[in-house]
Amino acid sequence: MTQVIKIGTRESELATWQAKKVQLLLAEQGVQAELIFLKSEGDINLTVPLYEMGVQGIFTKALDIALLNKKIDLAVHSYKDVPTQLAKGLTRAAILKRDSYKDILVYKPGADLEALGFRNGKWTNDIDVSADFMVATSSIRRKAQWLHRYKRHGIENLRGNVNSRLKKLAESNWHAAIFAAAGLERIGVRPANSVDLDWMLPAPAQGTIAVAGREDDEKLLQVCAAFNDPDTDICTQAERDFLRALQGGCSMPISALAQVKDGMLHFKGSVISPDGKEKIEIQKTVAVSDAGLAGKEAALEVLAKGADQIIELIRNVGK
Repeated sequence: MTQVIKIGTRESELATWQAKKVQLLLAEQGVQAELIFLKSEGDINLTVPLYEMGVQGIFTKALDIALLNKKIDLAVHSYKDVPTQLAKGLTRAAILKRDSYKDILVYKPGADLEALGFRNGKWTNDIDVSADFMVATSSIRRKAQWLHRYKRHGIENLRGNVNSRLKKLAESNWHAAIFAAAGLERIGVRPANSVDLDWMLPAPAQGTIAVAGREDDEKLLQVCAAFNDPDTDICTQAERDFLRALQGGCSMPISALAQVKDGMLHFKGSVISPDGKEKIEIQKTVAVSDAGLAGKEAALEVLAKGADQIIELIRNVGK
């Protein structure tokens, strides 16, 4: 392939890092590429919480349009931001090997982590329920899980790129903020004053980079297939099938994690009401050969347990 491939990306440091990673992977296949920077709706409006905006593909739509209009040849996304139904004419070109899927808590000096149940480097359920604590996040999923565990805590909205959110935390009177581990670790800004939230279930496909291309660009799709990671592809597809079957998106507190171990796919999923009071969860283990239906079947099971009532309640808020 002699043409210079145009890789579409958002302008943030993290998005640029992800696009450069794909650029290097293409170079290993003997393909030259350049980065094309585009702004998304999610980058322009930094005040309204994501779950209130309720827009599918808020971070990906501009890149999808550019891809369909052939202004770019590939688009690089954080996979958790990609709608479960891709635009007509687009397809997954590659799913890169997953980095950390975990959420982390970045805390201020003096924050009482022991009251949260973090002792000797581990999370326990021994929580001081009377402790006051203010945590910041724009994610309704993180908010719901936090309030399920810590019912009296306050939640503040925190929007922006990784660096601006860290700056806002430092300048605020909040005790802590929640971030995706992969985002901070990729650009080398994870603070020492942070801990993994091992008890928090991630967003579907969290920690994964996705490359989108046009369905009719067969040569380029063949090149990208060389750096597709099969296990990550299988796991994130199950997680996204779970999300899609629940008809969820960024405005829904839906979590999922699938992992391949010894030829088996281990799946966990949950739906939690935004106030944290109601929680419905599921765990399944199936052979990798049967993984294609795992996410959808898990979704049907949580719906049968009453998740549909939580989802309907969320949709009716504000109508």
